[in-house]
Amino acid sequence: MKDSEFQSLTLEQVNEQLEHLLERKTQLLKLEKEKRIKSQCEVSRRIVVIGGKGLLGKRFVEVFNQAGHKTSVLEKDDWPQSAEMLSQANLVVVAVPIHLTEAVIAQLDNLPEDCILADITSVKQMPVQKMLEVHVGPVVGMHPMFGPDVEDFCDQTVVVCEGRDSEKFRWLIELLQRQKAKLHFVSALEHDQTMAIVQVLRHFSTVAYGVHLAEEDGRLQDILAMSSPIYRLELAMVGRLFAQSPDLYTEIIFSNPKNVSMMRRFISRFEHLLGLIENKNKAEFKDAFMQTREWFGEYANKFLVESGQMLAAAHSVSSESDE
Repeated sequence: MKDSEFQSLTLEQVNEQLEHLLERKTQLLKLEKEKRIKSQCEVSRRIVVIGGKGLLGKRFVEVFNQAGHKTSVLEKDDWPQSAEMLSQANLVVVAVPIHLTEAVIAQLDNLPEDCILADITSVKQMPVQKMLEVHVGPVVGMHPMFGPDVEDFCDQTVVVCEGRDSEKFRWLIELLQRQKAKLHFVSALEHDQTMAIVQVLRHFSTVAYGVHLAEEDGRLQDILAMSSPIYRLELAMVGRLFAQSPDLYTEIIFSNPKNVSMMRRFISRFEHLLGLIENKNKAEFKDAFMQTREWFGEYANKFLVESGQMLAAAHSVSSESDE
């Protein structure tokens, strides 16, 4: 474009051209990424995702297809015709709800010996053990620590629990690494012990808090109008949970009866602190506060900075949406 032509454009026309260029740039970057991933895929493999029409299962189907693999989806209505599909598979991924996982895995006792059997369930001991029992070949458990609303796997954590023959599923691990996912390797036992805190207790306390708010029956508009930015962000996280599937969170919370004792300990500590307030025991309450600060150590200040950055980003997005 000549300089004289550029000067004659209105601001609106310039913005339109910029938006068009940015959209084209996004398209080209996506195409370049897909080409790069396909070029890195040395062998096209046959992959079956059981439950691949589910929200998270779909994301894995997309990733496998982008990498140049031949990916098929197997749903409950397809089981009568599943034998041929499974008999030719190089990788079978179980992506069904927790309460169906064990029963589905139990039906996979006739896979090719060199086929990789994997799952993406949010609990790991049960599915990994069951996969090892029914399949003689390579086994790996995975837990994607993200929901289906992510744009891609970049910087997203995937917990990996190796079951058997890790060398034989190295290509799957490398595929996730090429997607720039953050892989964290632990045993299935360690995973479930940590998830009792990271997921189960957090979801349980969030549900309890949401139920409490609803039964107190305060006006949500008034609560928001008089909320600090950090409380609004906390409330947004509570609301986010209740916007999703009750089946999903019920299954996570109910997934392991051993979690009940941990939740009981949480309630016991809650009641202890409440007792300090009832007895006006500020000194012991402060002691508990300081002991907990000591447990957080340097992370306390790191989290203070991170939460400040999150609040600033949330405020920026909110301001833009209001314009």
